[in-house]
This record gives sequence, C-alpha cells and structure tokens, in this order.
Amino acid sequence: MIEYFNQIDTWLFLALNHFHTGFLDQVFFMISDKWIWIPFYVLLLFGVYKREKRNLLLILICIAAMIALSDQLTSTLIKPLVHRLRPCHEPGLEGIVHIVNGYCGGTYGFVSSHAANVFALAMFLSGIFRNRKISAMLFLWAAVVSISRVYLGVHYPGDVAGGVLVGIISAMIIQMIYKKFKRESVNVVSN
Repeated sequence: MIEYFNQIDTWLFLALNHFHTGFLDQVFFMISDKWIWIPFYVLLLFGVYKREKRNLLLILICIAAMIALSDQLTSTLIKPLVHRLRPCHEPGLEGIVHIVNGYCGGTYGFVSSHAANVFALAMFLSGIFRNRKISAMLFLWAAVVSISRVYLGVHYPGDVAGGVLVGIISAMIIQMIYKKFKRESVNVVSN
C-alpha cells in the first residue's frame, strides 16, 4: 500500500515539476520565499487590528504559538521520524527533478513545513475574519505557496498534503485556546 502511494505521489510530483518555464521558475521561487510576503502579512495584521483591536495581542501570541507548533511538529518531530527524502535528494530521481536556482532544502521532506505554516495561518485567520472572500483568498494563497514547493522540486504532493493536515490541526488547537482566553477576558471585563 505504501509503495502504491509512493508511485502515485512520484507520478504527480513529476507531472507538476516537469511543467516548467523560465518565467514560472522565477515566479514560483518568489512565491515560495517567505520574505516576499511581508507586505501581505502587514496587510493581514492591519485587517486583524481593524477587526479585533481589543484582542490583537492575544491573536498575535496565538499566531506565534501556532506557527511554532506547526513548524516544530513538521521539522523537529515528523521529518526526522519519517525520514522521507525530498524528491531533489532521492537517488532514484537524480537527473529527473527540475530544481530551480539550485535550491533543494534539507534532506527530508515529509511533511512540508511551508504547507503546514501557511495553512495554519489561513485557517486561524479565517476564524478571526469570518468573511468568505477573505477566507477564500487566504486558502488560495496557502494553496499556491504549497504548490510552489512541488513545482520547485523540494516536496512531493503527499508531503504538502501532510503539511496541510498538520497546519489545520495546529490552527484548530490554537483556535480552541484563543476562544477560551477570549471568553475568559470578556468574563473578567464584565465582572
């Protein structure tokens, strides 16, 4: 069963990874870079401030805790435990994987930290904004960032799917904590 999953995952990976052009290489390389998104993060922060001024500090603490949780689960726990090589490090795919700008990342790729972190943020902020258009934009952004990881040759689609799952679970845990603290702060203020 695992071998069958790996075959399908490799086939899907190669189909997306081989669909490349010089232009798309640079676009997806930029999309995958966390620093390019700083203006987007500032805009999101402004939106959170406008919507939840009273809870801004709690939200920022929750976001930091959530990113730390999803990142540590992926990088410190799951990747070293599973030991699944990234496609660009897989000897059986040597010379087949299209790598952009020489970037390959660390040795192991299951699960994708990028996917976990962006989907955690999208899930958590969707609960804060409670707006369909903003939620759709957040999840589209998270999907594009995640797909960029496959395009760049550093993750299989299964790595990304696992990262999405870790991110969503991390966000759900932090959302529960956020709601509990938010309720408690309302009760303290009303008493």
